[in-house]
Amino acid sequence: MLVLTRKKNETIQIGDDIVIKVISTGRGKVKIGIDAPAHVRVLRGELDTTLRNTNVTSTDPTIKV
Repeated sequence: MLVLTRKKNETIQIGDDIVIKVISTGRGKVKIGIDAPAHVRVLRGELDTTLRNTNVTSTDPTIKV
């Protein structure tokens, strides 16, 4: 894992076509903007976990998550 320190309006470049920008910081939160091509799926971690669990239970209703 790469850990970086960024200030407001600073960016992180991933590959040739993904840019992450710090929009604001404060009160224990960071707001970021992600500029990525339409074919790149960008999800919050908790949403990705929920979707994965939903997909597992929808294919096999005997599984309890």
